[in-house]
Amino acid sequence: QVQLVESGGGLVQAGGSLRLSCAAAGRSFSSYVMGWFRQAPGKEREFVATINRSGLSTYYADSVKGRFTISRDNAKNTVYLQMNSLKSEDTAVYYCAAGRYETGYHDEYDYWGQGTQVTVSS
Repeated sequence: QVQLVESGGGLVQAGGSLRLSCAAAGRSFSSYVMGWFRQAPGKEREFVATINRSGLSTYYADSVKGRFTISRDNAKNTVYLQMNSLKSEDTAVYYCAAGRYETGYHDEYDYWGQGTQVTVSS
């Protein structure tokens, strides 16, 4: 079992930046692939980014590539999502997730946090 808690969400103006954190408790954090997903009102949950166990391999959705950066600190049991050049369309609840495979399919992730709201005002 892994418990995940996101933080760092908030209200920001378009063009601004936010850094989300996801702290993990429970079984070995470094044994999990970590991902970030988001869900806007009335829309399905969508993939944002994923990072492998070592942190050396990352993958992004086209919509955030070049603006968002996923990273992890296995010593701190934490994964991060640095979000720059934010747009109004980035407004959503952001979730971190832990799984076994580097994939953008949310069904492949086993554990989820409760989410943190990001609102980008234009």
